[in-house]
Amino acid sequence: MTKINDHGYVANAYKNICEVVEKQNDNIRKAAEMMADAIANDKLINVYAGGGHTTLAMGEMFFRAGGLANINPLMETALSVFNQALKYLELERTVNFGSSIIKYYDIQKDDLVLIFHNIGINPATIDAAMEIKKRGGKIIAVASSYWQNDMPADHFIRHPSGKNLFDFADVCIDDYNPVGDAIVNVPGLDTPIAPVSNLVDFTIAHLLEIETVNICIERGIVPPVWNSANTPGGDEKNAAYLKKYKGRIKSL
Repeated sequence: MTKINDHGYVANAYKNICEVVEKQNDNIRKAAEMMADAIANDKLINVYAGGGHTTLAMGEMFFRAGGLANINPLMETALSVFNQALKYLELERTVNFGSSIIKYYDIQKDDLVLIFHNIGINPATIDAAMEIKKRGGKIIAVASSYWQNDMPADHFIRHPSGKNLFDFADVCIDDYNPVGDAIVNVPGLDTPIAPVSNLVDFTIAHLLEIETVNICIERGIVPPVWNSANTPGGDEKNAAYLKKYKGRIKSL
């Protein structure tokens, strides 16, 4: 059998994840402390993504077997990959669109919002972050310092303020996503292939949940966690959480 030549994709993706685990440990712990505080105070953990494939990280955390039940996705289909591609691309570059989403979900003082956007500079991300801070909310940001630092200051996809997502965050988690995202160069093809951002951001999302659960247990708190709805008794086990959160989480 011919072995697949992945041109180092798996090894380099794993290297990226290991870099996050090694260098972002303290930030992940700080973020998880904030998430555990939200659980202790019976508050939602709001999750936002600034457009395109980063919205999949928000979906990965919501209503997921083994995931936290108090995750509230600040969902806007127009920014997601489930909208037409050229439409969501235009909307994530539209000034004030992100702030309108935060206003709709009515983020309040001291509410916690986890923001994913590996590029971290586009209007839908920056406007959302600005509106959250204006309302007194707290931000955990997952993004790449490479994109934020290396993209030209006058690049057209930047927010007019020139700000980066990390400028607004209470805790910054660097996913070390390389500019361009794709990490494989195949001889004979000029365009890089095989993006890595979602693999890394999904890992960060689950590390945050794992550490949040660890902290809750340390504090003597039973964290709200979904059972798989597809296993025997799953629906019955989830019924209490559905009753508790259905009126508070718009996407349930």
